[in-house]
Amino acid sequence: MWNNDLPMKTHFNLTDRRQFLQTGAFGLGPLALALLMRQDGLLAAPIKPELLQPSDLKHRPPHNPPTAKAMISLFMQGGPSQIDMFDPKPALNKLDGEKFPGTIKYDNAAQASSRVLGCPWKFAAHGECGTEVSELLPHTARVVDDICVIRSMHTGVNNHGQSIHALNSGRTQRGRPALGSWLTYGLGSESENLPAFVAMTDPGGIPVEGVLNWSNGWLPSLFQGTVIRPQEPRILNLEPPASRRGPVQQEYLRYLQTLNEQHRADYPENSELAARIANYELAARMQTAATEAMDISQETAATQALYGIDKKETEEYGKRCLIARRLIERGVRFVQVYTRNQFWDHHGSIRTALPAACLKTDQPAAALVTDLKQRGLLDSTVVHWGGEMGRLPVIQNDAGPAKVGRDHNTYGFTMWLAGGGFRRGGTYGATDEFGHHAIEDVVNHFDYHATLLHAFGLDPEQLVFHRNGRQETLLDGQPGKVVSGLLQS
Repeated sequence: MWNNDLPMKTHFNLTDRRQFLQTGAFGLGPLALALLMRQDGLLAAPIKPELLQPSDLKHRPPHNPPTAKAMISLFMQGGPSQIDMFDPKPALNKLDGEKFPGTIKYDNAAQASSRVLGCPWKFAAHGECGTEVSELLPHTARVVDDICVIRSMHTGVNNHGQSIHALNSGRTQRGRPALGSWLTYGLGSESENLPAFVAMTDPGGIPVEGVLNWSNGWLPSLFQGTVIRPQEPRILNLEPPASRRGPVQQEYLRYLQTLNEQHRADYPENSELAARIANYELAARMQTAATEAMDISQETAATQALYGIDKKETEEYGKRCLIARRLIERGVRFVQVYTRNQFWDHHGSIRTALPAACLKTDQPAAALVTDLKQRGLLDSTVVHWGGEMGRLPVIQNDAGPAKVGRDHNTYGFTMWLAGGGFRRGGTYGATDEFGHHAIEDVVNHFDYHATLLHAFGLDPEQLVFHRNGRQETLLDGQPGKVVSGLLQS
């Protein structure tokens, strides 16, 4: 029945529209109905991919069964010399001081020399696996049966910043999320009271590229690394003023939580807002948990001595390695422990600078492996040791034996991995007879990342962040492969 109170013109409009929707081709009726319902707010808008992505630190199951659930990366920024520590090359000692018999890719041509620099230190085989290690690393030599030494690492970008980004964020370009951010984005945290990703800086300063080493890039800010300083207070502003502690603070936090929940409900599509609120809530819970986790006075004297905390040379780095273990033990997902800016960048005076670097880090790094193992944590915790590059087999700064050094080499260098499903003992890959180029079982940075994600049960193609219509991944389209030779069979 028509409503005769309506003007005649409207009758015809309604009739025309109804007939069109009922009889129009291609079934336009349902489409029009949907349009009208959406205009009236009766039909929900399609869910954007961004809203389906993690924006909290709740524990998330991996795609596949994992062998690892946490990681400690001991990042030796500057470029440790592989041919003086882990990759012995007798040919270099035979040619020491003579002209190099091949082609060298220099980074600093102004100080370059074509004269070979042999290794000043002796190598010996250790453990049941027989891995050869330099005399500079007596403590690492004792744990070789628990580590897999990769002698064929390669990034191919002979510059600190770009090679750091390649190993830490998947590409040589700046602005991408760090490895710790990807792991916490994919898996969340196993602790409600501690950050999922922790960056532990050196008292001598932060490494090359600064805060980008623990940046969340374009992932929500919740996945950025939380900095723990090398001296007290290790986390700034952790404790509230005395006048605001106890019930006063608790009431304030309850009121703040109410306001945040209302604000979050008003802006459900704003993932950055949700991440910021989660960060503030985590900071409140950390006041007790973080203080306890970093209190190494709870550790026995024997444990502290294991890490070298009773010695001047190893005290500071040993404390950070021990705190890293305590954090992992309490559910933190990823901890990266840095050496200072260019600590291993031995362009000159390598005969004194390299032994000093090894003295600081060797015992604490080996202690971390030993301690995790005796606590039953090594099986599920990956320990990484390495820098962004290695060194060349020829002299740089040819100004006398005390001043010589080695230039950058990203075409073949060494790092090691332990625990978390990685192979125990032995070496993988090889460089040429001079230690310049990786030539056997080459492990590119994207292969390393693919293998690491595999250990955590994450599929590189499924660990995706939707951004501006693009599906971002850690590998970013690079042909990363899982290196089965690095994993336990």
